[in-house]
Amino acid sequence: MPKQYRKRGRREERKRKREEEVSSVDFKRKKSESGNGARMSGYSEERPNAPVDLYAKKTGETPFYGLLDDQEQEYFKKADNLLEYNQFSDTEERDLFLANVYREVSGKELKVASSQSCSRLMERLIVLSNSSQIKTLFQTFSGQFLHLAQHRFASHCCETLFLRAAPIVNEEMMASPEEQQQSMTNDEVYISMENLFLHALNELEGDLGYLMTDPFASHTIRVLLIVFSGHPMVDSDTVNVLQSKKSESIPLTTEKAAFLEAGKAPRTVPESFRSALQRMTSGIVAGLDATYLRALACHPIANPLMQLLLEVESLQFGKALAHDENSLFRKFLPDVYPEHGTESGSFFSGLLYDVVGSRLLEKLVLFAPGKTFKALYRNLLSHRLSTLAKNETASFVLIKVLERLNKDDLETAVSQICPQLGLLIDHSRTGIIKTLIDRCRVRQVDTNPIAVAFQQACGQNAQERLTKLLGVSTTSMDSVAADRKFLVESYDIDKAHGSLLVQSMLGAPDILRELVLDALLALETPCIIKIAKDRTASHALQMSLTCSGDALRFRRAMIPRLLGNLSDLATDPVASHVVDSLWPSTEGLKFLKDKIAEELLQNETLLRQSLPGRAVWRNWRMDMYKTRRFDWTSDARGKSGKSKTSIELARERYTASAAHSKAKDQFKNQAETEPYSLAQAKTTCQDHLSNGLLYSLRHYPKVRGWPRQVWD
Repeated sequence: MPKQYRKRGRREERKRKREEEVSSVDFKRKKSESGNGARMSGYSEERPNAPVDLYAKKTGETPFYGLLDDQEQEYFKKADNLLEYNQFSDTEERDLFLANVYREVSGKELKVASSQSCSRLMERLIVLSNSSQIKTLFQTFSGQFLHLAQHRFASHCCETLFLRAAPIVNEEMMASPEEQQQSMTNDEVYISMENLFLHALNELEGDLGYLMTDPFASHTIRVLLIVFSGHPMVDSDTVNVLQSKKSESIPLTTEKAAFLEAGKAPRTVPESFRSALQRMTSGIVAGLDATYLRALACHPIANPLMQLLLEVESLQFGKALAHDENSLFRKFLPDVYPEHGTESGSFFSGLLYDVVGSRLLEKLVLFAPGKTFKALYRNLLSHRLSTLAKNETASFVLIKVLERLNKDDLETAVSQICPQLGLLIDHSRTGIIKTLIDRCRVRQVDTNPIAVAFQQACGQNAQERLTKLLGVSTTSMDSVAADRKFLVESYDIDKAHGSLLVQSMLGAPDILRELVLDALLALETPCIIKIAKDRTASHALQMSLTCSGDALRFRRAMIPRLLGNLSDLATDPVASHVVDSLWPSTEGLKFLKDKIAEELLQNETLLRQSLPGRAVWRNWRMDMYKTRRFDWTSDARGKSGKSKTSIELARERYTASAAHSKAKDQFKNQAETEPYSLAQAKTTCQDHLSNGLLYSLRHYPKVRGWPRQVWD
């Protein structure tokens, strides 16, 4: 008897075992055929008092859209490469190529979108398409959004399609009915992009409960929330919520750059979008009780969606969300005045040290109404600021808290955090110190306690104090020249935070700035060159050269120490920015600017051989320095080197003469009607002299009513 054909291998053996186990399971409960009442209400039929797990994935077959053959894959890959390089002679040639690609993609859109190798082409096509092509593609995807949003590759196409189609809604709102009909052909029925978005929401509305925890569909839900709310689509905070750190972005093109620039502004959305947004938020929240929602707060996939929902609620409802019992904010914090022992207090304190949940607390602190925030701070946070500052996770929540404190509470926070300053610097928790300094500058709080604690924490040695913050050693320069490319491309987050702290200290117009400037002057020249070549520390050196206040005294002492090393600095990819900053920092120091320009001119050949050197040569206007020295000198002094024409000089003379006549007539009329005292007359004449309206008092006749002593 022949044996049954089976594939060999351990994977096939495990697969057969799983299939046998699944086939032997007798499911106790199947989906009700009567409708979705039990699922949407949030309670099961077998256990009426127990909530249903709405964020559990529903069982069902995922449709298979087919595979592209080898010839189609090869064509689409070549088309993707051509669009990426963008080496077309003009826009017309590229549009013609896009039309040909669309002709090949027609009927295979779902195959291309779900293909691992060709889904990037679909994203690129969406970015480069016009409004009519976007609308056609949207209609092709309609009816399949539920399955496409859960696909590993097609979900990215859905996100790009929604972001690209959102501005079209505004265009159609502003367009007249005649313009809308002109965009359609005779045999087509006009469908607005607004209706297409609403239809897409209807497809996903019944399944939002489990889509919010899906690793791919959750990103699509976030994009839809942004579209319906009218929030800027490429805001820095929005991008952090929409995309994960592992997401791969398409290389930037001219069209994508224009699209990103347009997406920075808030959008006007139709009224139907607002009602759709309310349905969407209530559909996510209504079926879940407070326990389930708080569990989702620690869910790594659902947490960003909860952050976005809180932000959308605050933008749409404002302060009213604190009084709405069905709002997401009240479900997280049901007590208006949270205290220890209450449900809100336990939830808040429990998430302070959670890596995922603390991000949600940042949004709760940011968007909490004033009364609720004050109660949170005084009852749960004010007595343990030093403890929170030392924790790696809770310190980020504390940063958001410090940004909302008033002047009195901020002074109390300074007194609590300053004793822990040394520990914070040792553990690279410099974000707390930076925020504290920035808020003290805004609230006009005395920063002397921070300066004293800073000196005690970092020692009295100024050189050691600064290098400890910047993460730069005072050893020889051999380590810098060893692997320069690696040092330029590497990025140390602790050094970056230290550099930001130093820059914040330089922005504070008090003793904190003097501490940094004195420390820089105490460093030796090789160490300064090393800081200039460091990717993160160089920003602090640039700011020290351009900050106001006592910087003129500092620049007179610092800039001469860089002379003799300018050719080396100008050809370095990092230090060249320091040389660029010497142009504005030498304002008022003409002799130093001339010395720098002369040294750059002597190393012209070396500078022109490197890309950073050519940039420095251009920013310092060295071609003008070689050929038109007078014009360069005028630019160096802040004056325009362009000579005025005779007509421009005549216009200036006419304007000055008209102002002179107007001032003389005004004096005469005012003197005749209101006799001046001696003090008033002298004050008025001196003001006009200082403003350039009067050349001399003797140009005016002795008008009646003026004391004779005015003209003496």
